[in-house]
Amino acid sequence: MSVVFKPIGYVRTTATTLPRHWSVSDVEGELVLEESYTLGLQGIQEGSRIVVLFHFHESTPFSPDSLLQRPPHAHGRKKGVFATCSPHRPNAIGLSVVTVLHINGNVIGVKGIDMRNKTPILDIKPDIDA
Repeated sequence: MSVVFKPIGYVRTTATTLPRHWSVSDVEGELVLEESYTLGLQGIQEGSRIVVLFHFHESTPFSPDSLLQRPPHAHGRKKGVFATCSPHRPNAIGLSVVTVLHINGNVIGVKGIDMRNKTPILDIKPDIDA
């Protein structure tokens, strides 16, 4: 079985230092979508939060040695990769929740970026509180 994703856009930010996780980020930037997806932004409101699924495009290839990792917040304890937000994963897919600042055509201004400039965006979903 083969699964292929086609990015719908990319992240644009001038930030060179990024936090390790979106929940502690005040970094602003933009999500630039392919123009053909602009209509799909209808219903996203300024001030709302959206979930961004992206590709860790600069991550090193995964190996079985990465199944156990020592995240910085784990005080030296090892955790399984699926209990972390590490970019070193079997499928290099990341998830961030950002706050929408504005929308201008196919560009969404956001706050809470923890993604590098030119990070490929795979999908955007609403952040729905249960």
